[in-house]
Amino acid sequence: MEYEVVLTAQAKTQFREIINYLLYELKSQQAATNAANDFEATIVRLSSMAGSFRLCEDECLRAKGYRVIHFRKHKYLMVYSLQGDTAYVIGIYHDLQDYENALR
Repeated sequence: MEYEVVLTAQAKTQFREIINYLLYELKSQQAATNAANDFEATIVRLSSMAGSFRLCEDECLRAKGYRVIHFRKHKYLMVYSLQGDTAYVIGIYHDLQDYENALR
């Protein structure tokens, strides 16, 4: 099954913040480019596999139908929900962030 992937305004903002951090704080064009490429690859994986990832372990997030997909090459993840054949990316977080509490 093919899924449409839609980024919420929050997810778009978070992605921009990640790229801006890599570009302007770490001053690494290469890191920003690599993270953006990994982001795009994750979107492609999500578009073909969104229904196969498990629901979040956190009870509150599971009750909302939230799922997680990890980037393959970077320590980031996307939290998303499925509605029919559309995957709505709720947020993008670093693996060390407490995204569960942020989304409750």
